[in-house]
Amino acid sequence: MTAQIINGKELSAELKQEMKVEVEGLKQKGLTPHLTVVLVGDNPASKSYVKGKEKAAEITGISSSLIELPSSTSEDELLQLINELNDDKSVHGILVQLPLPDQIREQQVIEAIHPDKDVDGFHPSNIGKMMTGEDTFLPCTPFGIITMLKSKAIEMEGKHAVVIGRSNIVGKPVGQLLLNENATVTYCHSKTKNMKEIAANADILIAAIGKAHAITAEYVKEGAVVIDVGINRQPDGKLTGDVDFESVKEIASYITPVPKGVGPMTITMLLKNTIKAAKGLSGIE
Repeated sequence: MTAQIINGKELSAELKQEMKVEVEGLKQKGLTPHLTVVLVGDNPASKSYVKGKEKAAEITGISSSLIELPSSTSEDELLQLINELNDDKSVHGILVQLPLPDQIREQQVIEAIHPDKDVDGFHPSNIGKMMTGEDTFLPCTPFGIITMLKSKAIEMEGKHAVVIGRSNIVGKPVGQLLLNENATVTYCHSKTKNMKEIAANADILIAAIGKAHAITAEYVKEGAVVIDVGINRQPDGKLTGDVDFESVKEIASYITPVPKGVGPMTITMLLKNTIKAAKGLSGIE
């Protein structure tokens, strides 16, 4: 058995076309969703990611603006800018690109963004709503993963999902979203004993640890669904995931590749959240 590929690039292209139609409808009602991205410093990975966001926004018809600040920017200066964007009625979504320079505390920045404009889904009040299953902005990568599973009609209810990784951005929220879909969820992390045995019991295995090819065939049960969130740059410049794709694809029923897997879905869900924010703030459906 060779696994079916869940191609995030193709799925995100389909979703962007659907959003384009939706945005055209909103524009006819006088509403253009607008995303403002704030980039502090000149981290090359952040710069290329921001470029990807601008390009994707253009495809869907969402308007976007980029505010670039020097890496010497103080926390107070950034918080002041966020306050101005919170008050700006033409801005529906605010995204501050992480990581930030050392002098700025990320949590302070996340909490400063108004929950109604928090299109990253990281504000504690939106995280709380996600935990209790209320309608809210979902963190983009976990939201993308659930959307990928649903696109293949993969049953989550009653399944054993194992999440390897416990970051606030991916690991913890994706486990919560799987729980919201009535899966039984186990988290594994660097302190987990018998990780291989636990992973090998999973019907759905999510790898989000940031270590190239850490998840080999021994971690995977026959017929499991494997979602690879890792993006690791090899010495030759190629991107690879946390999963040893070649060996695991012979065992899994579904697998996501790297690249063209989860990555493209993250930006797509950010745009989906921006449209949701614009509709919520304007009262236009």
